Amino acid sequence: MNTKIITSGKRKTSVARAVATEGSGKITINKKPYETLQMLDRLKIEEPIRIAQNMIGKINFDVAINVRSGGEKSQIEASRLALARAIVAFTKNKELERAFVEYDRNLLVADVRRKEAYKPGDSKARRKRQTSYR
Repeated sequence: MNTKIITSGKRKTSVARAVATEGSGKITINKKPYETLQMLDRLKIEEPIRIAQNMIGKINFDVAINVRSGGEKSQIEASRLALARAIVAFTKNKELERAFVEYDRNLLVADVRRKEAYKPGDSKARRKRQTSYR
């Protein structure tokens, strides 16, 4: 039986889709191995992987992540969320899920903050320009 699990993650306007299939533990983001990312981005992606390896040992499935829209960092965060969800869904391990939430809640729960809309007749969302009527 060939298991295939699809999960998604969002951050700001970035949307990531992760497809987990049985394999050797290869993780790719937009068809490139995650090891090719910049160091801090790579570490962010490795967080759920390392927690999972500590809990269940070797990861014996491949995860292909497709991410589009948004900026570079929000794409990484969306990918991280989709990856963590894929690992939990594939392993069906409640203790692993608990460990993720304990480490960082944003590994499984999306950050729903969005940019506030600009107000009419103003160039910013909040504070108005200071005026002096003299």
